[in-house]
Amino acid sequence: MARISILVGSVYGGAEFTAEQVCQALRDHGHQVAVSEAQSAQELLAEGSDAWLVITSTTGCGDLPDNLFPLFLSLKEQFPLLPKLRYGVIALGDSSYGETFCGAGRQFDELLAELTAVRVGERLQIDACETMEPEQVALPWVVSWQVQLSEALAEA
Repeated sequence: MARISILVGSVYGGAEFTAEQVCQALRDHGHQVAVSEAQSAQELLAEGSDAWLVITSTTGCGDLPDNLFPLFLSLKEQFPLLPKLRYGVIALGDSSYGETFCGAGRQFDELLAELTAVRVGERLQIDACETMEPEQVALPWVVSWQVQLSEALAEA
């Protein structure tokens, strides 16, 4: 099974709670999973994960939450190429913000693609206008994602 680091960006705790639920679901499927505390590219790469799962809310005008921004910036500045890394993104947002909806998740997705990491599955965008409990949408998605991840890692 895969070794997965979950990268969490949260303002009010919704993404953190979702990450805890997702973490347990992935463990239930036999994966080694941890919520990463890394604040730099070096720290994150030292974890030696097969995959990263970004779970982030969006703040301001499509911005990353303060707790995830240093890691994002470190990855952008150091620009380590990651062709063997697989990743997924769960983006939380509010569609009433228009073009900035799920902006943090989209930014992280774009950065990882630039770093040559390979996204597994589609990015999940959860709209706060439609659901008050993002984990209820994230859990079915992550069950499917982890199957796709296992297949992608077996092919690599």
